[in-house]
Amino acid sequence: MQFELTEQQRMIRDMARDFAAKEVAPQAAENDRLERFPADIVKRLGELGFMGMNVPEQYGGAGLDSLCYVLAMEEISKACASVGVIMSVNNSLVCWPLEVYATEEQKKTWLTPLAKGELLGAYCLSEPNAGTDAANQQTTARQEDGHWVINGMKNFITNGAHADVLIVFAQTNPELKHKGIRAFIVEKTDPGFSVIHKEEKMGIRSSDTAQLALDNIKVGPERVLGEEGTGFKIAMSTLDGGRIGIAAQALGISAAAYEAAREYAKQREQFGRPIAKFQAIQWKIADMALRLEAARLLTYKAAWAKEQGGRYSEEAAMAKLAASEASHFITNEAVQIFGGNGYSKEYPIERHFRDAKITEIYEGTSEAQRLVISSMEFRK
Repeated sequence: MQFELTEQQRMIRDMARDFAAKEVAPQAAENDRLERFPADIVKRLGELGFMGMNVPEQYGGAGLDSLCYVLAMEEISKACASVGVIMSVNNSLVCWPLEVYATEEQKKTWLTPLAKGELLGAYCLSEPNAGTDAANQQTTARQEDGHWVINGMKNFITNGAHADVLIVFAQTNPELKHKGIRAFIVEKTDPGFSVIHKEEKMGIRSSDTAQLALDNIKVGPERVLGEEGTGFKIAMSTLDGGRIGIAAQALGISAAAYEAAREYAKQREQFGRPIAKFQAIQWKIADMALRLEAARLLTYKAAWAKEQGGRYSEEAAMAKLAASEASHFITNEAVQIFGGNGYSKEYPIERHFRDAKITEIYEGTSEAQRLVISSMEFRK
C-alpha cells in the first residue's frame, strides 16, 4: 500500500495551497461578513483548471484523478469553505453527471464551458418536502408539443443565484415513484426560471444558497440527461462523488482550525507559561490531530475507490461522515483553546466553527450516511 503522493498530486496540492494563501484567504473574512459571492476568485479557479479537475481534457477539463481533486479541495477550503463548496458543486455535482450520462452533443454544449470555468453549475434536487427523502419530488415535468414543461420549486441550492447551468430533477410519472424521476438541463436564461430568495446562513456565507422557482420552463429533448427511468440513479450516484468533495471541504476547515489552535497554544501564556505546556491542552491537540488524520485517510481511500471504477457508496459515506464529524469536534475544541478570543470575529476560528456545521447536513446528513453505511454492511 502506497501512502506517498505522486509528483503530479504534490504539484496540484502546492498550486492550490499557494493560490489559496495569496488570493482566497485575504478575502475570506470580509466576504463572509458581507455575504459577498467571490466572483473574481471563481473566475480564477476556472483559469487554473480547478472547476473541472476530473473532466477529460477533450472536454475542457484538467484530466486529473480524484485524489488531486481532494487535495485541491482541502487547500481551497482551508482558506475559505465558501469557495470550497462552490468549487465542489461545479466539479462533483454538475460536471460529473454530465461527463458520465450526457450525450456527446450535451458534453460539447454544457460540459466543456463548465469544466473551463466559463459557466457555473448548480445541482437541483432538494425541495421544501424532499430533503433526505429525495425521491419525494414535487417538481414535475410533462411532455407537451415535443417539449418538456417543468414546474416546481427547489430549495437550498448552492450556486443557485449565480449558476448558468442547472441539473434539475423532476417527477415525470408519479405512479412509478422514484423510477419516474428524470434529470433535465436548465439554463438561467430560460423563461420561467427565477430566484425566489437567498438564504441568510450561519456559515459558508459567501456562497449563495437559493430557493428557485421553475414556472412552465420549456426544454427540448436535447435537454434531457440520461435515459428514461434513470433520474434517481443519476441523482444518487452523483451524490456519492459529491460526498467525497464535502469530506475534503471538511478536512480543509478542520486543518485550518487545528493548525491555528496549535500555534496559538504555543504563544498564549497563562500562569507564566504557554498553555501548550498544560496537559489539558496537549490532550485536546492530540485528539484533534488524531481525528483529522483518520478523516483524511478515509477521504483519500474514498477518492482511490472512485478511481477503481466500481461502486464506492460506502467509502464515500464513511469519508463524509468521519470528516464532517471530525470538523465539528476540531473546530469546537479550537474555539475552546482560543478561549474568549475564539468567540471573537477578530480571529478566524469562529468562522471555521460556523462553516463546519453544514458539512454534517448537506449532500446527505450524518444520519443518512449511517443509513448508507449500515445498509452496505448488512449486505456482506
